[in-house]
Amino acid sequence: MSDFLDSIKWNPDGLAAAIAQDAKTGEVLMMAWMNRESLALTQQEGIAVYWSRSRQKLWRKGESSGHTQKIKAIQLDCDGDALLLKVEQVGNIACHTGRRSCFYRSLEENQWRENAGVLRNPEEIYK
Repeated sequence: MSDFLDSIKWNPDGLAAAIAQDAKTGEVLMMAWMNRESLALTQQEGIAVYWSRSRQKLWRKGESSGHTQKIKAIQLDCDGDALLLKVEQVGNIACHTGRRSCFYRSLEENQWRENAGVLRNPEEIYK
């Protein structure tokens, strides 16, 4: 049987988009990138591990905030190039801005408007 990592169509940088979705509500919480190592660690550890493009290193979601993501399911899209992580969001905050979801802006009348408030000040989270 072939390695599940070989079934993914990694981009030229060796990455695949990963959407984190609340396993109970279906709410989309965030998008991040994964490489082979981060996906393998996610599958092994049962918590979300991403690849930080800005820091060029593995990033365990919640390593500094405590807002980890417990993996409930991992799915691959029909093209084999995007992942869906169904998660339990520990601490109820997925976004570094202190919000539940990173998708807190909606396009209304050609302007981005915030549709969700800050649950906790990021300065309190990232000390």
